[in-house]
Amino acid sequence: MSENNGKISFSVILYFNENHYLEPKHFSKLLDSVINQGIAINEIVILNQNADNIPIFDFKSCRYGIINCGETNPAEALNQAIRNATGNYIVYIDNRDADIELKRSYLETVEIAIEKYPELGMLYADYDLIENDKRKEIRLLKHHHGRLRDTQDYGRVFTFSKKALANCGYFDESVKYKFMYDIRLKLSQKNDIVHISNRHAGCLYSVVAQGKEHNVFDYLLAGKEIQLEAERVLTEHLKRIDAYLKPGYNYHKRPDISKSYQYKASVVIPVNNRPEFIESALNSVFNQTVKDIEIIVVVNGGIQDPTVKEVNKYLPGGSRFDDSKPPVQLVVSDINNIGLSINMGIKQAAGEYYIQLDSDDRLKPDAVEKVIAMFDSDPSIGIVIGSYEVWEKKDSGEFVRMEEIPVVTHDEWTDDNGRNNLLHINGAGAPRCIPISIIKEMGYFGINDEPYARNYGEDYDMVLKISEKYKVGRIYEPIYEVVRHSGGTDHSIDQETIDRNDEAKDYMRLLAVQRRIQLGMKQ
Repeated sequence: MSENNGKISFSVILYFNENHYLEPKHFSKLLDSVINQGIAINEIVILNQNADNIPIFDFKSCRYGIINCGETNPAEALNQAIRNATGNYIVYIDNRDADIELKRSYLETVEIAIEKYPELGMLYADYDLIENDKRKEIRLLKHHHGRLRDTQDYGRVFTFSKKALANCGYFDESVKYKFMYDIRLKLSQKNDIVHISNRHAGCLYSVVAQGKEHNVFDYLLAGKEIQLEAERVLTEHLKRIDAYLKPGYNYHKRPDISKSYQYKASVVIPVNNRPEFIESALNSVFNQTVKDIEIIVVVNGGIQDPTVKEVNKYLPGGSRFDDSKPPVQLVVSDINNIGLSINMGIKQAAGEYYIQLDSDDRLKPDAVEKVIAMFDSDPSIGIVIGSYEVWEKKDSGEFVRMEEIPVVTHDEWTDDNGRNNLLHINGAGAPRCIPISIIKEMGYFGINDEPYARNYGEDYDMVLKISEKYKVGRIYEPIYEVVRHSGGTDHSIDQETIDRNDEAKDYMRLLAVQRRIQLGMKQ
């Protein structure tokens, strides 16, 4: 290592905010944990956000400096601190809204990692989260090139190679919100992003903060300015790695299928053990303005699943059979695999288009009509994705619209850049409607054959693949109703499930990046 005659040295950057540190002892705990490391540091740089005079703290002869940054963009203040730092490695502690304390052996751990990974650009680590005096070990996911979500948790304490930061131009000072997302993507191109994980009692630092319950709609609630900035950061990254798809590039016309279809659309409903929901789902299809459709219910809980009995009522001879309504087919499987169930329904389908309907959700009456009109508007459209309202089913059985959640339109999508931006958001909208010939062309939906996939993400992977060859049609009026309830898959999700789901989609992103690099080379 050429810097500092090959010696590893550290400068530490952290924040002081007098509104946060009303009790100076909390800031003193952070300082003590930095100063009393097993390895001496070069200096501490304090980014002073709002104090006229920082209280007197005991720095124990450690060199320190203060940068009054006020409302300055954090990227600007960080660059000033980094450029003036004497250490060749920068420990950045993001304590803007949390109390943080390093373990005494933090730097000794980092020093070994630096020697082990000569191309280290950024190091992050698992941490202890202390909420209401209870300690919880937070385990983060290992970095790879598919980790393109801007919401991915990388913790609060980072060690950067100053040389690597300089080589990528330091922090982009035009990025106000997602500066850590931006720098992580830049460093990942040529440097190692190293993660120190924990099994038990192996976290490198602790964070005292109020926890927040997981909400699958969080990524939809970010402000428009933040969304646009994240999109810009990702787009520039994709351009740098040659995975960016230019507007209109590689679009094809839908296959000209000479086969005459029996129906215009096939609504496929995979279901497992939800007899109380199937009636409302079926009624939403019966009430469609387009009648040239069929319904295929795939019960994947086996013949003993009580949903089978409910569906039988709508078959010929059943108490609710009505030959004036779209016909219902029943397919029974004893394997609870959503992608497999959809594929089994598609194999039975006699419609031109597949229409998604989850068993606990509902279609608006004009859903199929609007989907077909969108396909008819452009022969290069290979998938149509709608917008949806969020409803809740009360224990009483009543369905109530959740007014606090606006119509989910995914209006961050643009025709020019939507398929690129898709790589950093966790959903594309609903319902998803696809020509059945294109589903077969893409190799069907995933059947939990991708790493980490457990009845999750099979449709996300399909959207990614189709968007690389066909145009995505968007309907911004609500044509679907997502119903939340106590037994739903988006209700009270534990962290292990969240991480597994993120692993699944990030692996799909990784494969998409690899495909797009091959496509990008031909642009």
